[in-house]
Amino acid sequence: MAVDVLDTRILRLLIEQPRTSVREYARILGVARGTLQARLDRLERDGVITGTGPSLSPAALGHPVLAFVHLEVTQGHLDEVGDALAAVPQIIEVFSTTEGGDLLTRVVARDNGHLEDVIQRLIQLPGVVRTRTEVALRERVPHRVLPLVEAVGRAADGPGRPAAGMLGT
Repeated sequence: MAVDVLDTRILRLLIEQPRTSVREYARILGVARGTLQARLDRLERDGVITGTGPSLSPAALGHPVLAFVHLEVTQGHLDEVGDALAAVPQIIEVFSTTEGGDLLTRVVARDNGHLEDVIQRLIQLPGVVRTRTEVALRERVPHRVLPLVEAVGRAADGPGRPAAGMLGT
């Protein structure tokens, strides 16, 4: 799906001002409310916008320890291990990967002892051969997509030129 300059401006607003109304977004962008709503619907339908809920902090929920646990899985058991991982509340994300393991999980815990308990639970899952854990010390770049949105917008506006009307630029 092609994202154009208006789509980029809409996405930037959604990221920077997530609690604003559709009517206010339309006013800020200088487009009709119906046009904005149609764009939002298309961006959702095409999978560009994947959620609208709040971002939550596991640390503020009492789980400040973050670790990445690599899981090596017995061949043919990837789906069932993935299903079992979905039942572990401390697992925030799971990705299939290449190199050094079959699955990469992002795990949160209350403290290091709790992290060990979660890892022991993972090791006991049928199909898990071994794990390797890396504890995150500090977040250096928080999860973000705005720089990507802006790069896509610049590309949509033409090479070498900033996207017309980008907010804050």
